[in-house]
Amino acid sequence: MRKKLVLLTGASLAGLAAISWSILGSDVETPDYELISKTGNIEVRSYAPMIVAETTVEGDREEAIQRGFRIIADYIFGSNRSSEKVAMTAPVTQQSSHSIAMTAPVTQQAEGNLWKVRFVMPSKYRMESLPQPVNSQVVLVQVPEKRFAAIRFSGLAGKTSLKNHEAELRQFISENGLESANSPEYAFYNPPWTLPFMRRNEILVELAS
Repeated sequence: MRKKLVLLTGASLAGLAAISWSILGSDVETPDYELISKTGNIEVRSYAPMIVAETTVEGDREEAIQRGFRIIADYIFGSNRSSEKVAMTAPVTQQSSHSIAMTAPVTQQAEGNLWKVRFVMPSKYRMESLPQPVNSQVVLVQVPEKRFAAIRFSGLAGKTSLKNHEAELRQFISENGLESANSPEYAFYNPPWTLPFMRRNEILVELAS
């Protein structure tokens, strides 16, 4: 079943260069997954194939996700090669580029000193129907079906919190005879003004087949 979540969705096109999670709350699409098992706040999930828009940035974690977010948000809000016109609301305007709906979550994964920041594309799109990015820093990637162990937690996702929850997740993986297949992926669902106890954060570790 496709799940819905409250997350940020829109900023003025004129202010895109300066946005930093400055988007308004809305009901948005989240990726499909099948729940395999649940133990407390840890789940084993099987995710359906999906397409992501991805960029790779260098820097510390918080700086990297802000920069990566702005790069991909620019693509989603119209910086692409499509000539399709999409009517906008609040206010009603019209633009000549294709605007793509926001989905949740925004994810981040370390790769050495680099970070990959990703948005999952809405499920209605196929690779051939997505508009092509203008910015070469944005890459569209077809992700196959994968299985993950995921831990969900609220509060501020600072360095200590991420470290402690990752350790808890790795202990679960080890104790249950599972094997990780990749570095952890961080997923954030809420804008920064969300009260800490209402936030949804996750750490996901891909599992070997």
